[in-house]
Amino acid sequence: MAKVKKMKTSYIAESPDNIKSDILISMDYKYRQKRDIDIEIKQPEFTSVCPMTGLPDFGTITIRYTPDKKIIELKSLKFYLLQYRNVGIFYEHVVNHMLDNLVEVLKPKQMEITGEFSARGGIVTRVVASFKID
Repeated sequence: MAKVKKMKTSYIAESPDNIKSDILISMDYKYRQKRDIDIEIKQPEFTSVCPMTGLPDFGTITIRYTPDKKIIELKSLKFYLLQYRNVGIFYEHVVNHMLDNLVEVLKPKQMEITGEFSARGGIVTRVVASFKID
């Protein structure tokens, strides 16, 4: 019987510290004195990298928020999300990292970020992180 040699994987993903939140651009929400609105943004082609294996992770990121004074400019959000493509980060950390960055830039009344990640090894994962002004 032939011996099977184990291969050691040596993939080095980028660090989450490389994600730049300063590319996020906010704009004034001009109707804030008249009414609250709820905004929902979906990115169905989100990718990052498993920090353990270096394999790609795929999922849908949904951002829901009620703005106070600012709303997000969508092109800047698209470029922000693209930065995660080569970053080694766990699902649970992805949504928390995004929530921290977006809350810092927008200072919304409330925000919820949901990550619905594709099956890996038969397991589908959904992670939700929330922020609300008390």
